[in-house]
Amino acid sequence: MKAILQRLLGRLPIGWLQLTHNPMRFAAAVTGVAFANVLVFVQLGIMNSMGAATLRPYSFFAADIMISANDANALADGGNVARQWLLQALADPDVTDATGLFIGNVPWDRGEDDISLTTFGIDPGKVDFFAPAIASEAPLLEVQDSALLDRLARGLKRDEAAAIRPQSPLSFETQGRTLTVYSTFAGGGGFGGDGYMIVSDQTFLSFFPARNSAAPDHILLRLRPGADVSAVVKRLQTLISDPSLRIRSYPDAAQEELSFQQTKRPTGVIFGFGVLIGVLVGLVIVYQVLSTDVADHLREYATFKAMGYGPRFFAGIVLEEALILGVLGFIPGFAVGATMLTVMGKITTLPLAVTPSMAVTVLAGTVVFSALSGLIATRRLAAADPADLF
Repeated sequence: MKAILQRLLGRLPIGWLQLTHNPMRFAAAVTGVAFANVLVFVQLGIMNSMGAATLRPYSFFAADIMISANDANALADGGNVARQWLLQALADPDVTDATGLFIGNVPWDRGEDDISLTTFGIDPGKVDFFAPAIASEAPLLEVQDSALLDRLARGLKRDEAAAIRPQSPLSFETQGRTLTVYSTFAGGGGFGGDGYMIVSDQTFLSFFPARNSAAPDHILLRLRPGADVSAVVKRLQTLISDPSLRIRSYPDAAQEELSFQQTKRPTGVIFGFGVLIGVLVGLVIVYQVLSTDVADHLREYATFKAMGYGPRFFAGIVLEEALILGVLGFIPGFAVGATMLTVMGKITTLPLAVTPSMAVTVLAGTVVFSALSGLIATRRLAAADPADLF
């Protein structure tokens, strides 16, 4: 390492020699930086998984525009939308089809544990509104009390889910009715439920007798190929006589919910503060190590200063130490953080993993906060008089 640094720096790696002079302190410093990296990786992983879990249900359906109630900040939140607005939307020449989307939670008592399934009710005859991976299974929903089940649902055994097919369906009792699952799709557990289920709108209403077919949770619209979605949205906002409705493109609705979950919901704010705390922990640890190291070598620095070396020389040494601590602390932090997220992902079925962009972001952040700590630690040297340091 000494030879590599000497070649890179073009001088004796004083920072490396000072750090390794006390191996125990050096190991403790690297461990502290690694711990801060683990905190950041875990918090970022959870934040990313919340984003993926938020967007996942939008991928089950294919729509161009979504009409929701004014207070619908998420798919499962807010009031209902009168079906009459669906008919008004169809009056626009670019709108080719429309359907209502119902959403509710259906419990599944499995003896040891209950599974909560976020359930979507939709007209199975509107095949174009299903995502391509699910559209081929949509006709199965035309049978009353039939369903498509999330094979990645939390609490559902993988071999049990793999055995589900039209020839060998799975039936279970819920809310006083028997529901038969004829096929599966890929979803996964989220923060609001253990998995997902798709049924026909009629089956949905039979499970929720208090709900009305004239008041779905959302209205989905399909447009003719080549239509300008933003232009249609503006026309619909004028055409539909209820100004309180939220009329947005389908992708915009997904992104607005993502922003809401990450910045307005307590969980998103908490995870964001967790990332900040991890960064602050790393900043304090590196600063403490470098500040102590500077204090321990004040006489050596005083000699260099008396010989005419300027602030840039001392800043270079301390920054060298900071970058060494940051990079060496990142390596074990990355390994431990990735392992923890993988284990947590398997237990929770949440999409928890270290992505390449996350790794690059954390590495860059580690280098930056290490360098910042180093610059703060050099202030004492800059203001010191060589004569006072002996």
